[in-house]
Amino acid sequence: MDKAYFAHETAVIDEGCQIGEGAKIWHFSHIMPNCEIGEKCNIGQNVVVSPGVKLGRNVKVQNNVSVYTGVICEDDVFLGPSMVFTNILNPRSAIIRRDQYKETLVRKGASIGANATVVCGNEIGAFALIGAGAVVTKPVPAFALVVGNPAKHIGWVSEYGHRLQFDERGFASCPESDQKYELVDGLVKRIK
Repeated sequence: MDKAYFAHETAVIDEGCQIGEGAKIWHFSHIMPNCEIGEKCNIGQNVVVSPGVKLGRNVKVQNNVSVYTGVICEDDVFLGPSMVFTNILNPRSAIIRRDQYKETLVRKGASIGANATVVCGNEIGAFALIGAGAVVTKPVPAFALVVGNPAKHIGWVSEYGHRLQFDERGFASCPESDQKYELVDGLVKRIK
């Protein structure tokens, strides 16, 4: 019986993983047991998906990313080339701390740029945009644009990834769609 997903001949796929229809797994990637990969995901070259990881539908994992145990990505998440997740706050080679993994949740539509690092235990809000090379050390609100080391909030983006410019009443619109946003108590929410 044909698989409902594509895996390059060099990919290693362990027993016990769930891989959705239309997913693609490329060269030299390792999909470990008990992980879930949603429909239409694209797993780039040299990627490791560790046990227990959950990737929603249409998640794009670019080359050279390790998605460690404790990471959950909702639908439509983008993980840029060579970005890094951690799962232990105080790692030591000689001390086993697998029972201390911290969960990292990446909400729907968020994008994490190339070479960024996300320290475990933080939530990345829906449609947030993490700039290339940023080091995320605290939770990131929905629609936030963060850059730098440590990552600092410098603005807001639409679901399309465009910078939002709010008027004096706290309203903004996306230049590529009819979406409208409102800034309320320091957070952005989509209103249309």
